[in-house]
Amino acid sequence: MSTHDALRGLPTLRQVAEAAGVSIKTASRALNDEAHVAPITYERVKKAAAELGYRPNLLARDLRSHRTSNVVAMVIADVSNPFYLAIAYAAGQVLAAQGLLLFTGVSDEDPASEARVISGFLERRVAGLLVVSSRTDHRELQHRAESGTPTVFLDRPGRGLEVDEVMFDNVGGSRAAIDHLLAQGHRRIGVIGDLGSLPTHRERIAGVRRALAEAEVPIDEGLIVTDAHDADGAKAAMRQLLARPSPPTAVFATNNRMAVGGMRAVADAAHPPALIGFDDVELADVLGVSVVSNSPADMGTVGAEMLLERIHGRAGRRRRVRLPTELVVRRSTATPLE
Repeated sequence: MSTHDALRGLPTLRQVAEAAGVSIKTASRALNDEAHVAPITYERVKKAAAELGYRPNLLARDLRSHRTSNVVAMVIADVSNPFYLAIAYAAGQVLAAQGLLLFTGVSDEDPASEARVISGFLERRVAGLLVVSSRTDHRELQHRAESGTPTVFLDRPGRGLEVDEVMFDNVGGSRAAIDHLLAQGHRRIGVIGDLGSLPTHRERIAGVRRALAEAEVPIDEGLIVTDAHDADGAKAAMRQLLARPSPPTAVFATNNRMAVGGMRAVADAAHPPALIGFDDVELADVLGVSVVSNSPADMGTVGAEMLLERIHGRAGRRRRVRLPTELVVRRSTATPLE
């Protein structure tokens, strides 16, 4: 018994062989349904394994045989964010219907951690990768992708990497949000943004700038606060904006965490600014918060389906899919500015 198995108290192949009165090699053949095992021996080994509660180490078996496992790996940025959990759940449902398991690793928006997680998954010969990346350069993955590890990037693109990707219409969604605020009479529009290194953030800020430029509204850089990253940071950013000599009359939050922090900052305000967020926020419909809505479940489903096509041998050029967004107006922005 290995030290690892002994510490966990798991039955080993050696114990199964001893209980069945056969060699380890014969026990292995029986458990793997190989030929040249007598029926009575086969039944004895199977019975011993069942009584001991033995479970084969499928990963070790796949590594020994140099074949790909039935596991798809997914790397997400934040396990506490419902947005990423919805993507993972939908992807897992699609993969499970094809007999594949989804294992998830978390990068916590740390590029070095992401690299370690991906490397660990690749060493275990996963069938494919779904990646929500925190990095800006992925060229070291190109060889893996070209040599047979199907890979699909979700929500954020693969930089320097010719792989499939599924993202939202970030520019269009942000433009719709700002156009709505402009139509309500707002001209001093604040922005609370996530990490400036994230491509989703940059695209959404680009949408803000484009909408303001097209409306010929001057851009006040002091009203754009970035690198908030989490709800606490967004709360502080909102307070920073409202403390300005000429505070914004409306605020656009570039993702769900930014919106949550913004809502907390103005929860007790007598005259809060109009607020709209990008991504659905839990209880947004109850609280009456306007959002640029999207479907992380659709992203997980489409990404998993694209990955399955690659796993099953579909060749062809890199595919880029942009999923639509929808402006949902609620009372937080429904009243025109007086």
